Amino acid sequence: MNNSVHYSGSINSAARIFVLGCVGLALTHLINNYLIFWRGWPGPLQFILSQFRDGPSLQSDLLSLGGLQLVFLAFLLLGIVIYVKNTPHKSLLLESDQLSRLAAYLCRGSFWAVFLIGFIDMGISFLRVEDWLSPALGKELALELGRSNFRGIYVHYPLILIGFIVAFRHKGLGFIWLAFLIVIAEFLIVVSRFVFSYEQAFMGDLVRMWYAALFLFASANALVTEGHVRVDVFYANMRPQRKALANALGSVLLGMPLCWIILLIGMWDKGSSINSPLRSFEIYQQGFGMYIKYLMVGFLILFALTMLIQFCSYFLENLSILLGEEKEEKQTSASTTSSPA
Repeated sequence: MNNSVHYSGSINSAARIFVLGCVGLALTHLINNYLIFWRGWPGPLQFILSQFRDGPSLQSDLLSLGGLQLVFLAFLLLGIVIYVKNTPHKSLLLESDQLSRLAAYLCRGSFWAVFLIGFIDMGISFLRVEDWLSPALGKELALELGRSNFRGIYVHYPLILIGFIVAFRHKGLGFIWLAFLIVIAEFLIVVSRFVFSYEQAFMGDLVRMWYAALFLFASANALVTEGHVRVDVFYANMRPQRKALANALGSVLLGMPLCWIILLIGMWDKGSSINSPLRSFEIYQQGFGMYIKYLMVGFLILFALTMLIQFCSYFLENLSILLGEEKEEKQTSASTTSSPA
């Protein structure tokens, strides 16, 4: 009995270190990506290579920054190990639930961000098309709002921050409302085109942005609620233990690697498929449309990150079934309930 408990506890600790390390490395990768390609920091890999004789040489200030990035990475991994060792009795289900709440918060914040950006950016684009922006805001500000980097930094980024602040108070994911808004936006396009013979590029841009957000941001939530369609022959008839094993292995061998491929290949250097549009605030080349193309590329980052976190949560949840944590918790709660006061 003691050996089985020790064995289960070792698997618990190893699984939590693996999962938290995976999530921590993903978040650190995003931070380092910004520091390297936006701020000119060398990165921990370049710092390590510079220590070899044939490696790249770095200036003293860059050497210090690279060392700082490496130290932060080391402290992160060490902190995860210390945290797991100091909480040996924390269940996999509880850790899984906390990761799911983190993914849900990121999805909520992203929903509110695209909701606010959609209306504000469409309003700015409408005023530009009708040549009302200069009378309303002044010629100088109107010219600045015609530049994608200005609109991104001073309009989109603050709205993203507001969206994540709002997500703290409103716990609903809001995807039903986003789907409803897409229907309304599409309906208005049809009415304005066929009734009033009026159509502008920003109207289609709004629908595309909300469509992309709906499918990419809702994927993590659909994973935890079993909302994804399963096309299988064997899974439906499996026992719970077999299903848990299939889900755990699928998360580690298929789900997590896919998310890492998106994050690594899409953000490997300045010219990568994700970094390049984000750095240049890329927009559509179709006149006075919305300035949100670079944001739609950034949706892939949120998709990969939230799916990675949710796959980690899904792995812990199914591993807890394999280890019998659910049965132990039910037995503990039942014995507590039946015990006399």
